[in-house]
Parts: sequence; structure tokens; C-alpha cells
Amino acid sequence: MRQHTTILVPAVLVSAAALLAACSSSPSGGGAGRTPPPASSTPSGTASGGPGTPRTVTDDLEVPWAVAFLPGGDALVTERDTARLLRVTPSGRKAAAGTVPGVDAQGEGGLLGVAVSPSYRTDHFVYLYYTAASDNRVVRATYDGRLGDLEPIVTGIPKGAVHNGGRLAFGPDKMLYVTTGETGEGGKAQDKDSLGGKILRVTPEGAPAPGNPFGTRIWTYGHRNVQGLAWDGAGRMYATEFGQDHFDEINLIGKGRNYGWPEVEGVGHRKGFTDPLLTWTTDQASPSGLAYANGSLWAAALRGERLWRIPLDNGKAGRPIARLQGRYGRLRAVVRTPDGSLWLTTSNQDGRGAPKPGDDRILDIPLG
Repeated sequence: MRQHTTILVPAVLVSAAALLAACSSSPSGGGAGRTPPPASSTPSGTASGGPGTPRTVTDDLEVPWAVAFLPGGDALVTERDTARLLRVTPSGRKAAAGTVPGVDAQGEGGLLGVAVSPSYRTDHFVYLYYTAASDNRVVRATYDGRLGDLEPIVTGIPKGAVHNGGRLAFGPDKMLYVTTGETGEGGKAQDKDSLGGKILRVTPEGAPAPGNPFGTRIWTYGHRNVQGLAWDGAGRMYATEFGQDHFDEINLIGKGRNYGWPEVEGVGHRKGFTDPLLTWTTDQASPSGLAYANGSLWAAALRGERLWRIPLDNGKAGRPIARLQGRYGRLRAVVRTPDGSLWLTTSNQDGRGAPKPGDDRILDIPLG
């Protein structure tokens, strides 16, 4: 039976419905103690080191799902439903980089993650995660102004109408990390013979990375649907997690750990499962993209329609602060730019938002 743990805090800070926080488990779970309750949203500005005034980089996009920067400062941007890969300059000029063939853009599937090789200056490889006819997969291709032929490097990731995961990111170890969803079938998350509901760690060629805990591509398991990855300055890895009915999460990720789904949602204090670093109620978050900058994690919230800042202190989470609440609708990807600002994408064309003229868009947010 799935277990839920609710932590109530005084209503003087915000409404009781919004005041749900979590603590991490024992040191084996990357423990960080109790997370302070979320702070109420404050106006955009540089007070308290918050973000400055957002600037629209470019607009009229169709569900921009992921952003990865090339050497030199231009970015590659995926569009989920069109299967287009775009190149966007810091000034907002956009050009087609290619269209990925064979993308099955239904439900939450489509062209999802993108990552740029750490050795791009010499190998010119970019990596893409997309939903195909029979599975989700990771491919790589050369990119020299146009996308080259696609080489599948990880196939057989379960696909579904929902919970396809899809984030790609190279870690400090130069290994490729891949997030997958359990496609609405919770049992896949606990099944180490399935690639669903996992964080994978692979070499740039797609093989199981040296040092993986089970001798396979799996790095961690027990995930429902991870769409955000980030590392802090000390190399600690964090991931966002979509909850079901009660709690969305940010997890501190550790080799071989089991994050509990579907047995536990939120904090369970159960042996064998790693508790989250912090939680929100699902109406506050539905966290997708995740970035680290200026000593904080920054989480883009879809249903919550806000940008969360989570200060960190040696792997411990401080009081989450909501920014931009309701100003731009659903927020999908957040990435630190080479010059230290944040790029943030909206996701109002994804079938669950209320598009405004010009949606979807990429915002540039300076940091104080």
C-alpha cells in the first residue's frame, strides 16, 4: 500500500494547504533534516538575490521542451510536438537546425531532451531523447549547422501517453544521465529489468557507465516521472519528481538508491527507500526543469505556474521561494546560461495551459 506523510506547519506563513514540507531520511538517504515551509510569492526583483526583470528572448514556439547551450552561447531548443530542433541566439534569432524523423508526438511524448557533448568542440555530437513508434530512445548525431544522421544509443525505454521522462544531462563525470518515466504503470519503477521509472547513467556511446550499481544502465530507481536534473558546485546531483495526488518532490540523488514509487509518495520514513529532500503539494509545483545557480536550485513548475528558488547549504534545502507566480503560465525548462542568467521556457501550448499571444516563449532572467 502506498504511504503518504503530511507535515502541517503554522498558518501564519501561508495558507495551510500550501504549507507542506518534507524532511530527508537517515544519512543513507542523503538526509538534510526538515525543509522549511514554502515562502509566499514575492514580486520579481533583485531583492534577497532574487531574479531580475524577465526579458523575452524569442516567442511563437510550440512546446519548447529542453534547452542546451553550444560553445559560443547559442542554444539548441527542442519542440515536443513538431519534432523540430531550433538554434536560438542570445539575441533571440532562431533558425531551424533539423527535424527529427520518426517522432511519435502523442500525449506527453514527442521530441523531449537535448544535450551537447562535453567534447563538442572536437566531436560535434548532440544527444536527443524522443518518443518513437515502439519506445522512447536516446540518439546522437553530429551537428554542424544542420543535424546529421541519427545513431540510436539507448533504445527500449517504455513509452506511454503519460510519464515519458525525457531529460538528458551530462554530469561532472562526463557521463550521460537519462531520466525515464513509468508510463503510468507504477510497477516498472521497482522493476530493475525495466528502463522505466529510472535515472540511467551511460557512456557517450550509450553503454552502462563504469561504476553503475547493478552492472546495467540503471543509476537509481523507484521514480514516477523525472524531468529535471542538476548538480551543485560540489557535484551533488538533484532531480525533480512528479507526484500523483499529494506530493511533488526534489530528491538528492545517490548511486543505487530506491526513491520509493509506487510504494511511497513523499516522505515515508521506510527502510529501503530514500525520502525526498523537500516536497510540495501538487497544485504548487508539478516540477519539470531544474537548474543550479547562485547557490540555489531553480525549479520550473507546470501546474504551479511559478519558478521555485530553493537555497542550498551543503546539500540541505532552505526555505523555497516562489517567483513569477502566474505571470507566464506553465513553465517547463530552466537552464543556466553561459553568462550566468537563467533561460526559462513556457509550456502553454501543451494542451494543459491557456496560451497567450506569442506563446510559447523563452525568457531570460538575470540573477542578482
